[in-house]
Amino acid sequence: MMPANNLEQLTALDSLFLTQEAADTPMHIGMLMFYTPPKAKKGPVRFKDILETFRARAHTAPIFHRTVGNVPLGIDYPFWLDAQDLDVEFHVRHIALPTPGDWRQLCIQVARLQARVIDRSRPLWEAYVIEGLDNVGFLPPGSFAVLYKMHHAAVDGASALEAIHALHDEKPRPGKASPPADYQPLSKPGSLELFGRAYINRLRSPARWLKAVRDIAPIPGRLRQGFKEQRLQSLKERHSTRFNGPISAHRAVEARFFDLDEVKAIKASVETMTINDVMVTVVAGALRKYLESKGELPTFSPMAMIPVSYRSEEEQDAGGNLVTAMSMAIHSEIEDPLERLQQVHEESISSKGYTEAIGARTTQDLAQIIPPQLASLAVLRSGTQLMFSSGASAPVNTVITNVAGAQGPLYLCGAKLVCCAGLGPIMDSMGLFHAVMSCNGKISIAINACRDMLPDPGFYAECIQSSYEELRDATIGDP
Repeated sequence: MMPANNLEQLTALDSLFLTQEAADTPMHIGMLMFYTPPKAKKGPVRFKDILETFRARAHTAPIFHRTVGNVPLGIDYPFWLDAQDLDVEFHVRHIALPTPGDWRQLCIQVARLQARVIDRSRPLWEAYVIEGLDNVGFLPPGSFAVLYKMHHAAVDGASALEAIHALHDEKPRPGKASPPADYQPLSKPGSLELFGRAYINRLRSPARWLKAVRDIAPIPGRLRQGFKEQRLQSLKERHSTRFNGPISAHRAVEARFFDLDEVKAIKASVETMTINDVMVTVVAGALRKYLESKGELPTFSPMAMIPVSYRSEEEQDAGGNLVTAMSMAIHSEIEDPLERLQQVHEESISSKGYTEAIGARTTQDLAQIIPPQLASLAVLRSGTQLMFSSGASAPVNTVITNVAGAQGPLYLCGAKLVCCAGLGPIMDSMGLFHAVMSCNGKISIAINACRDMLPDPGFYAECIQSSYEELRDATIGDP
C-alpha cells in the first residue's frame, strides 16, 4: 500500500487535459473492443460476469479507483486520491443497438457516447457493454463490443491499454482475480493538507527553474542547425483546412480494419520503411481523397501532430501521460502513393530529429514549473480565439497516433478479443483525430471528428479503405 505521505500529483500535462475540458470538448480516450462469444458450452457472456470482473480487478490499475483532488485556491496541480467507495455499477453500463444492429448504427451510438464528458467527481472512466451487433458484417452472431472511456488526465494510449489488458485473461477459461485481502483505499487528505503540500511545491520552483535553464540552453543551437540543413523546413509552412475551426459538441466516428501481416509486407517491400510510415501514408491519402471530393484539396502539405511515447520499460505500469509530440508534413498533395510514402518517411526522420533536439522529458519538466493559473482553460481558449480572429494558420491539421496492443489472444470472461479501435479527443482547431491501433493480428485506423466538419464519416472511411488499397497495390500487389 502507498503511504499517505506519497500522494501522487498530476503533472502539468495531465492537468492540461482537465483545464482543456468543456461541455463541447471532452478530454477522454476511447477504446472500442470487439469480442466473439465463448466456444464453451456454458452459454453467452452475461453482463453480471463482466461486472464481477471489473469489481475483482479494479485494484490492478490506478485509473479504476482514483479521483482528482483539487488544491484550494488552485495554487498547484491536483493530486490523485483513492476513491473511498467504488461503485462499479455506475461505471459499467449495458446497452444494445436497435434493430438491425449494423455498423452504421454502432458508429452513431459510439459517437454519441464519446461526446459526453466523464463525471469528474468519481474515478475518471466508464465502460459500455454493447450488444445487438448481429448485422455488423465482420462479427459472428452473439458478439459484443465494449467501449472503454478513460480520461486523458489519467492515462495516455499506452497506459490505457495496460489498464484494459489487466481485465483480460490469456486463456479462454477466466482466471480468478480478487482484490488483496488487505487492500484498503488511502484515507482522503483534508484541504489543509493538500494546500500545505502545494505550498511546499511552489517553494521548490526556483530550483526547478535553474534545472530547466540548464536543460534548454543547447536547444536553440540544435534547432538553428536543423533549419539551416533544411531538415525542419516544413515546420515553418503551416496552413488551415476545414478541420481547423471551432468545434461543436457533436462527434462523428468511423473505423477500418486491416490485416497486420499484410501491412508488414507493405512495410518490408520498401527499404527502411516502418509500419507507422505506412499508416501515416494511408491517412494522408484518405485526407487527400476527402478534401478533393469537397473541392478543397490544398496545394500545400497538411501538417499532422504525431504523439510519441517516451515510456520506459520500468514505467509500463505507470499511469498518466508520458508522451511528447512531433509535427510533420504528411504530403496529401502528392497523388502517387509510393512517392507519398517516401516523403512521409523522410519527414518522419526530420521531425524525430526536431523532437529529440528539444527533448521529451525537458519539455515535461518545463511544463511542470508553469503556474497552474497560466494553464487555465480561459487562458488556453482565449489564445485559440485570438488565432481564429487574426486569421493565423493552425499549427497542425490533424492528429495521428499509433498504439500497439497485445498480439497474442486475450479473453474477457471467456469471450475472445478479435479487433479494436482507438478514439482520441478533439478540440478547437484540431477537429479530426486518427488513431492507429493493432491487436491480435489486426490493425485499425479509426477517426473521431467534429460532425459539423466531417458530416459524412462513412465516406471518409471509404477514403481510408481506398487509400490503403492503392498503397497495397503499388507495393505488393492485389492479393
